Amino acid sequence: MEDGKSTGPKAKWWSRPAPGRTTRTAPDEPSPAEDTAPTTGTAGTADATAVMGTRDATAADAADATGVTEAGVHPAGAPTPEPVSPPAPEPMAPVPATRPMAPLHQPDEYSTPPYGGPGPWAPAPPVQRPVPTPAHGTSVPAQYAGTNGAGLPTAPNYPAAPTHPAAPPVPAAPTHPAAPGFTPPPTPPLPEQAQPTQWLQYDPWGAPRQPLTNPGPPLGADGGRKKNRRGSLLVGAVLLALVAGGIGGGIGAYIERNGGLTQVELPQTGRSSGGRAPDSVAGIAASALPSVVTLHVSGTTESGTGTGFVLDNSGHILTNNHVVAPAGSGGEITVTFSGGETARAEVVGKDSGYDLAVVKVSGVSGLKPLPLGNSDNVQVGDPVVAIGAPFDLSNTVTSGIISAKDRPITAGGEKGDGSDVSYVDALQTDAPINPGNSGGPLVDTDAHVIGINSAIRAADSDSSAEGGQSGSIGLGFAIPINQGKRVAEELINTGKATHPVIGVTLDMKYTGDGAKVGTKGSAGKPAVTPDGPGAKAGIKPGDVITEVDGRRVHSGEELIVKIRAHRPGDRLDLGLTRGGKDLSISLTLGSATGT
Repeated sequence: MEDGKSTGPKAKWWSRPAPGRTTRTAPDEPSPAEDTAPTTGTAGTADATAVMGTRDATAADAADATGVTEAGVHPAGAPTPEPVSPPAPEPMAPVPATRPMAPLHQPDEYSTPPYGGPGPWAPAPPVQRPVPTPAHGTSVPAQYAGTNGAGLPTAPNYPAAPTHPAAPPVPAAPTHPAAPGFTPPPTPPLPEQAQPTQWLQYDPWGAPRQPLTNPGPPLGADGGRKKNRRGSLLVGAVLLALVAGGIGGGIGAYIERNGGLTQVELPQTGRSSGGRAPDSVAGIAASALPSVVTLHVSGTTESGTGTGFVLDNSGHILTNNHVVAPAGSGGEITVTFSGGETARAEVVGKDSGYDLAVVKVSGVSGLKPLPLGNSDNVQVGDPVVAIGAPFDLSNTVTSGIISAKDRPITAGGEKGDGSDVSYVDALQTDAPINPGNSGGPLVDTDAHVIGINSAIRAADSDSSAEGGQSGSIGLGFAIPINQGKRVAEELINTGKATHPVIGVTLDMKYTGDGAKVGTKGSAGKPAVTPDGPGAKAGIKPGDVITEVDGRRVHSGEELIVKIRAHRPGDRLDLGLTRGGKDLSISLTLGSATGT
């Protein structure tokens, strides 16, 4: 069969409008100035007939159907034939009732491939040819053995297709948009017995061995899905219960902790770990407080309260002499530790000249001795912390600085005979010290003891009923720990302390500058002790001592303080005035037993 292509010269694809027909726009391709005339369409007659089946179609039929006259190109110089009127179309042959034979699309006036010659239209898609239904009594081939979504072969589960007389095959025609004004005749539905069965709808040109049913597990094999569904529901229920329980527990805890949902709760910072820097006041207090004790002393005629601190694991505690003095020889001393434990204490030794005393507790374990520092290293301005029980308020902590060093002070003298007077070359501090702080430790930033709080300077000594003390005004005095250490060791070892002496008697009524040696001693004794340290150095009655180791001395009390700041056996350089002349002498300190 011919392919419908023209055997003459290749045509130029353009056209011109014909009277009374729809105009089709020609391509933009330029055309030579040639005379054109419509072709007779004889070359396309065979192809049109094959496509249309029973219809006797010609090229004129195609031109009439589309409304466009096909134009041919003639060689140059050839006469142009006159236009020929197309013959009238013949009536369409009736289509059998069982299979109406309607054209799928109008004839292509351009002979578009693959049904005509090359043209501007794209090739039409392939058309599936319907498979004829087997005639009555003809066996139907087995269904395509496809597989389901699980890859298992499936057996036919549909009824066999009804049989009907075979219909002649109808060739497919290319589908194109219908020409304007053309309405295809309606296609009557197929009879009930002529409806194609399921296996007849299979596309043999599709992907090979595709299942005819939807993918999925075989029929009746959805038990796993039901199990998975039940498992998912169970997991979801468990998760929901856990979330609900957590939310309920949180709400319950909030209500219990805050007393309900309607009560007012003020914002507050959370509790801290409590840690502080070791050199801060809080850090120093935390380290030193376990070693500090409060002493309650009672005697036959008086009682008092003071402070002390632990020296060693044997139970020795250092305090002031005037703290334990009310106990006398038959009084009672009770020690209360920082944790609240109490114990009875006994006096080991005391010395009124240094105002120091040592007591001891027995049967107490877990004691924490307080480390001792070096008072010679203290500088004015160093920060310090004072710990004690002012007015019986135990574990009281105050802080300040060292405001002065080598401050000569005297304390006591209530007896009137001078036997209870103490002479201290003291450290001065502005840390608040009050009655009851006596005997407590003055510690540095390492929580080491550098002094023993012993005295204060009151603003108005006559306005208070308690010992003439009206409270701290920032003038407190502490015995240097170097002196306290030496005295404590002697009290623990011998029960008594030794005092350094120069072997002279001073005139305490002298008002001039310096310390004047008296003309006679007490009880008719000489003012300069024979063979004493002063006599051996050349000191004579009436001399005025003005310096000790290069430091100026302004009174007799100050000279005693400077000498008491040393140990027996230390060598001193003294400056003195005799008859208007300045002299310098050197001597070695002697020793005397104190009380």
